[in-house]
Amino acid sequence: MTERFEVKVASILISRGWRLVTAESCTAGLIASTITDVPGSSAYFDRSYVTYSNEAKVEMLGVPEEVLREHGAVSESCARLMAEGALSTSGVEVALSVTGIAGPTGGSIDKPIGTVFMAVCSSSSTSCCLHEFTGNRSEVKSKTVQAALKMLLEFLS
Repeated sequence: MTERFEVKVASILISRGWRLVTAESCTAGLIASTITDVPGSSAYFDRSYVTYSNEAKVEMLGVPEEVLREHGAVSESCARLMAEGALSTSGVEVALSVTGIAGPTGGSIDKPIGTVFMAVCSSSSTSCCLHEFTGNRSEVKSKTVQAALKMLLEFLS
């Protein structure tokens, strides 16, 4: 059986003495839930921001309204700023953010259902990526969680 991403992430964070914060939009806390399914997660998981609305992204994470107007909540810019804001406000060592369109409504030609932007950052670097998932709402959210944890693992490795 393959070791789960969240278990591998836990091992690395514990070995470094690092803590993690998440900033979630389209997954609405599922990443935090998955991370905290690992026993002992309080040693490395600090908090999660569920910033589903644009107002929450602005108020809780400091995403500028201009970025939301110009690029939208589902954009690389927003994902990056969500991660950087979560890192800044929490004072931990690493942050993971996701923002996307889980469906079944809300998609467009430019940003179809399943479009998800992710970002991971530390004080020294930031990494962003775009995924285009298929499936129903639940499947898109589940695939987002797994891809985000994989991205975090790769960032930490």
